[in-house]
Amino acid sequence: MEIQGSVAVVTGAGSGIGRALAVALAAAGASVVAGDIDDAGIHQTAEQIKATGAAAVGVRADASSTDGVAALIASARREFGPVDVYVANAGIIGPPGLGDDERDWDRIIDINVRGHIRAAKALVPEWLDRGRGHFVTVASAAGLLTQIGAASYAVTKHAAVGFAEWLSITYGDNGIGVTCVCPMGVDTPLLKNISGSADPAVRVGAAAVVNAGEVVSPDRVAEMTVEAVRANQFLVLPHPAVLDMYRHKGADYERWIAGMRRYQKTLG
Repeated sequence: MEIQGSVAVVTGAGSGIGRALAVALAAAGASVVAGDIDDAGIHQTAEQIKATGAAAVGVRADASSTDGVAALIASARREFGPVDVYVANAGIIGPPGLGDDERDWDRIIDINVRGHIRAAKALVPEWLDRGRGHFVTVASAAGLLTQIGAASYAVTKHAAVGFAEWLSITYGDNGIGVTCVCPMGVDTPLLKNISGSADPAVRVGAAAVVNAGEVVSPDRVAEMTVEAVRANQFLVLPHPAVLDMYRHKGADYERWIAGMRRYQKTLG
């Protein structure tokens, strides 16, 4: 995918990985629509990009809703032109364990999964007509492995990876690229918030991530993702060890699950 001269939408761009991705895409030559429900955050992101001479606009929109996705795409078209790259980055961790309220499950499924589906439904027909487009799913190593502590996060990140795979298989021969980003610990406000939570069950989930390997910077994730978009590469692993873990999981599922149980006990 040629990023220079493209139009990119990045959701969850008010901070963390989303902001880093918006900045990196702009540096690579894209005009960027930075979307988030954090009005102050997205405008800070847009101003940071514009200070470099690149083009950006911040749009307050809920990227999990059909209307929010439509607003982001319409803003991009109005400001810069048709969307070439859509980065489905917005995500939440959800409650620990199984959760106490069905509405918590509805919310995380809407944000972490349906937001991706709704964006693809809005963009894929146009991309097929144009013969090009690139969809970036920011998932997690939890989508390849699992997440100790939070069932809804593990489930929705698996679903996000599965949807990205389906998109690539179904449309990859029609000019539509797909990139799926699966980091472990990244130094973001999300990780800081759960690490400092008053709920010990939430802190266990954070410890599972932090203790599993290096906590990398959002800039590192963004740099690798931009290169993957350029190369039309599907899987991005900012933590290379995840590939070994994934292989061990597939090679002996029973042993892997037993090992995860043992690891979980060390965190309590």
